[in-house]
Amino acid sequence: MAGAPTPTLWDPTSAEAQQAEREGVIAIPVPTPFAVGPINCYLLEDDPLTLVDSGPNSGPALDTIERALAARGHRIEDLELLVITHQHIDHLGLIRILAERSGADVAAIDVLAPWLARFSRLQEADDAFSEAIMARNGIPEHTRLALLAVSAAYRGWGAPATVTRPLRDGERLELRDRSFDVHLRPGHSPSDTVFHDRERGMLIGGDHLLAHISSNPLIARPLADPVQDAATARDMVRPQSLRIYLDSLAATRAMTGVDLILPGHGPAITDYVPLIDERTEHHERRARRIHRLIADRPRTAFEIAQEIWGKVAITQAYLTLSEVLGHVDLLLNDGLVREEPDGDGVVRFESLSPPPARAGA
Repeated sequence: MAGAPTPTLWDPTSAEAQQAEREGVIAIPVPTPFAVGPINCYLLEDDPLTLVDSGPNSGPALDTIERALAARGHRIEDLELLVITHQHIDHLGLIRILAERSGADVAAIDVLAPWLARFSRLQEADDAFSEAIMARNGIPEHTRLALLAVSAAYRGWGAPATVTRPLRDGERLELRDRSFDVHLRPGHSPSDTVFHDRERGMLIGGDHLLAHISSNPLIARPLADPVQDAATARDMVRPQSLRIYLDSLAATRAMTGVDLILPGHGPAITDYVPLIDERTEHHERRARRIHRLIADRPRTAFEIAQEIWGKVAITQAYLTLSEVLGHVDLLLNDGLVREEPDGDGVVRFESLSPPPARAGA
């Protein structure tokens, strides 16, 4: 999403939106304070009455959900199941308030439950992890401090919550009139989960695949052992988020019985295979471009980000750094580059082979 244009919004008059509504799935575009724009929450008029994702912890988001429910003859107190697609605060910030008001169960992939229960406590560990990655990859201290201040300010848009219905990868979530196969698809975040209604050919996809922008493979602290303090988090191994994301895209591409994807942002998706192929090729092209930059001279990931995005690499430093490191990982895995730390612990990447010809790259 780095440097992305203003996103296309959900169109309630589209054929796809009307198809979903006929199947009892109503999109509720909820405002967020973030550049990505509104999040699509989904009301499933079934038994139990279900809401997928919640929007951020804000008055405008809560008002929007209340009005949308009222327009369908429901109240927040009528909700019986809240489903979370992944851990980002624009998707789960209101979960605790909605659960407390309604008494609804909260369903999420099992690896997310401990993290969400300790949301406030673990933010410091998440920030320490991110700060260590930024320092290692050449982001100056003043920029790191500014980004950490922004992160601290953003915490209020999220909130802890208790998952009462942990879901396992591969299990089935049963409602009265439909059932969903639950698939963990990490990459954009460690907890990305998609829900496949095979009977209707419908996939509720969160931010796994978006029509208008490429989902960022954000580098996030692993969820496997969420009880970490800040000091320990700094030493955790950085996951290869883009490699993980590409594997997840390949798994989704191989799925059958998907005619309509309902994403977390923007319009519905009807032809997902060409879109996944396009995104895969996009990442391959970017990796080749980064290889050429490294072959020109050794560079830090921050220097590469500045070369590609200019000032955006400062204002959105962690987002662009995640993009660069993801593509460098592809080059490292193929033995095309290597990392060389200097005396200050900052890593530069050096080329081990000539980059491909520029034509078609």
